[in-house]
Amino acid sequence: MVAHNNSILPQAVEDNYILSTKSLLGKAKFYRRNKDSQNNNDGTSDTSSSVKEKKMIRIIKTVVFLLALALVGTAGYKVIIYKLDTLKNARENVSTVTAEVRQKQLDCLARNIYHEAGYEPFEGKVAVAQVTINRAESGQFPSDICQVVYQKNIVYEKVLCQFSWYCDSASAKKPMNGPVYTESMEVAKKVLLEGFRIDSVKKALYYHADYVNPAWGKKPISKIGHHVFYN
Repeated sequence: MVAHNNSILPQAVEDNYILSTKSLLGKAKFYRRNKDSQNNNDGTSDTSSSVKEKKMIRIIKTVVFLLALALVGTAGYKVIIYKLDTLKNARENVSTVTAEVRQKQLDCLARNIYHEAGYEPFEGKVAVAQVTINRAESGQFPSDICQVVYQKNIVYEKVLCQFSWYCDSASAKKPMNGPVYTESMEVAKKVLLEGFRIDSVKKALYYHADYVNPAWGKKPISKIGHHVFYN
């Protein structure tokens, strides 16, 4: 040991004191290093775990947000498409027929009902009206109701009317029986304007009186009143 001339303690005591102090300082430094190392290891582990948890939470929140955004977007898209389809269907279903044309169609249809089934029951009148409209919508006949009613064909130089009453000049005049014509007009309105139909003649295009046999070779689908109907 190096002697300290200004020391007030005996040399041996001073040396022991210095050794003890250095020993304590060494132990303290060692303990501090160990503690710091433990703190660093534990702290790093805890911090790493906490960071991972926070990252996972952020990822989950982001995924949930994106899913919610996608669902909202899909729902909004479907609503828009539905509204567009509704508007499109509404535009397609809007009739472009003028009041004048519609009244003319009703007159032609009512007159055909009057002459063909004026004295038939209500269902018989409806069935004749259906055949008339079915022909106009079939593509096999004129597309206009009046043209269907007044259609004529020439077979072997003979004029044939699709509805026989039209070839009779007397029948072509204004209907004489007011109540029967009024009922025929009501049926025409119900079928043409309200869409009233009889299922058994839903697709019927032809009919004839039950007291004649035209030998059409077709299978009848229904008989209403005195008329037999065919597709």
